[in-house]
Amino acid sequence: MAETFYMTTPLYYVNAPPHLGGAYTTIVCDTIARYKRMMGFDVRFLTGTDEHGQKIQRSAREQGIAPKSLADRVHAQYEDLWRSYGIRNDLWIRTTEERHYRAVQEIYRRVRENGFIYKDEYRGWYCVSCEAYAPGSGGDTPAPCPDCGRETEWFSEESYFFKLSEFQDRLLAHYRDHPDFIRPETRRNEVVSFVEGGLRDLSISRKTLEWGVPLPDDAEHVFYVWFDALTGYISGLGFASDTDRFEKYWPADAHVVGKDILRFHAVYWPAFLMAADVPAPKSIVSHGWWLFKDEKMSKSRGNVFSPALLRDVIGVETLRYFLLREMVFGQDCNLSIASIVERSNSDLANGLGNLLSRTVAMVGKYRDGVVPAPGRADGDADVRDTAARVIADYVANFDAYRFSRALENVWELIARVNKYIVENQPWAIARKQEEAPRLDSVLFHCSEALRLTAALLAPVMPETARAVWTQLGLEGDVADVRLDGLAWSESPMAGRRLAGGDVLFPRVDAKAVYAKLEAELAASAPPEAELAPTIGIDDFAKVDLRTATVIEAEPVPGADKLLRLVLDLGFETRQVLAGIAKYYAPETLVGRKVVVVANLQPRRMRGLESNGMVVAASVGPDDTPVLVGFDQDVPDGARLR
Repeated sequence: MAETFYMTTPLYYVNAPPHLGGAYTTIVCDTIARYKRMMGFDVRFLTGTDEHGQKIQRSAREQGIAPKSLADRVHAQYEDLWRSYGIRNDLWIRTTEERHYRAVQEIYRRVRENGFIYKDEYRGWYCVSCEAYAPGSGGDTPAPCPDCGRETEWFSEESYFFKLSEFQDRLLAHYRDHPDFIRPETRRNEVVSFVEGGLRDLSISRKTLEWGVPLPDDAEHVFYVWFDALTGYISGLGFASDTDRFEKYWPADAHVVGKDILRFHAVYWPAFLMAADVPAPKSIVSHGWWLFKDEKMSKSRGNVFSPALLRDVIGVETLRYFLLREMVFGQDCNLSIASIVERSNSDLANGLGNLLSRTVAMVGKYRDGVVPAPGRADGDADVRDTAARVIADYVANFDAYRFSRALENVWELIARVNKYIVENQPWAIARKQEEAPRLDSVLFHCSEALRLTAALLAPVMPETARAVWTQLGLEGDVADVRLDGLAWSESPMAGRRLAGGDVLFPRVDAKAVYAKLEAELAASAPPEAELAPTIGIDDFAKVDLRTATVIEAEPVPGADKLLRLVLDLGFETRQVLAGIAKYYAPETLVGRKVVVVANLQPRRMRGLESNGMVVAASVGPDDTPVLVGFDQDVPDGARLR
């Protein structure tokens, strides 16, 4: 019987449509699940939606619909999006399902019977957005949310409490005895430090909330969202409804979560399970955030790219590759459209796509489309050795969740084979009969390397792997290949007739991508943009905006983004540094009329003083600066009011 492997994403909260962070987590889990299946494991992969809580109740009321109707609508968006991204989870759970209600109430019953539940009154500040308390908060001043920093609301109500404080030593012992329970190690250290600082008992019910799972012994209360949602990991597997399946796959091998919800999964969740005498999961695997210009993506910052938008503009396979290749798992990573285009053109078009196209073309031209048995050519042994090392490194990196390194391994093989082609120059030796064995070897080694590459890419880029497999003329599904037995072989490629096909990855025009993104963003933008906080006329009067003419412009040495501008304000000239070097050539600015914040406090950059700030609009997905200008002639020094 195959070894089992059970993994989960977080249950996504249906108060909002899917976001890029959730898409990344789900793609990671789908990739791991595909990899484990190809390693011979009996895999169960669960995802689902968290559909209770105060935010859902409020949002539904504002929209004039029932909470369940709102949950149904957003759940369908998640399901459709995950299918379009090639996500193939085995299990779904919605926290509004009857089987989930039974599981939550059964866990509670066990925890209560073991003496870890009591009734008391909760008083403190609470973040509705994160469904989280500000620990140790009290008094008249709102405490900021410990997770998102938003302002909290005062709550005072009767509540049932979980004795989390009694699990401090048990949790620390568990972390010590199971060093891989929290991964990576940096996150483990953060959680250990948090628990060592002391744990407070946790409120697990609401009396003022109607939308949730009712307590079995007090129907006036519903469960707090985290006691409810976390139980989805076992309710979806069959706890309290399918004992055989639950006992076969539990404990989970991996819960994959973002770092912002690690505390709930690595502290609260194992404590709940310990209190109910249910085994804790084997591992909580935490990844970093996707950033945009070093800031976490959020609607309030206006820097969010929806996964549906990126799918439509970039393409699913390219985006899956980019997300897994670009982010070092566990660390934060900046999302850059320019980086996506660069990886698409260099790695996918010039690397993989070029190797497949030239191999199919050469086998067709020189051997009538049939891969020959290998002869002998320069670099044969090195290509085979590279392939063996790449397979071993790839497996080791995947097992350790080092996806970026594993893909780097695959491209080492692709690069080596492309170099091998250049070294042997098959287009030249094809004219010499005595070089036939050498040509045969080149054509075979290229074809066999592509067979291995297709298998290695299947977990990350399933459709691309199938396309390569099909063009190589191979039967069956590449996903059925066993990676734990993958090795260089003369069969099945020797004597195989290649099928060929379309170019996998045409080169991407960066300007076309930006234009499409801007069009899509404009079409999907809300009718009213979110404005900065309101200010009074006195506040506005403090900002001195003046017109000026650029009389000098030059790059700042050692700074690729900065230009040094000398501006004529009519009554004086001054130096201003502007971060527009990538968008405006210095010579095009001389004589141009601009707007400058004239009373901004001077500051030094790159050893130069900047006395003011040139005003520009931010346009497009990468915030391209566009300088403010005028249709009519305006004298230098005129004040904008």
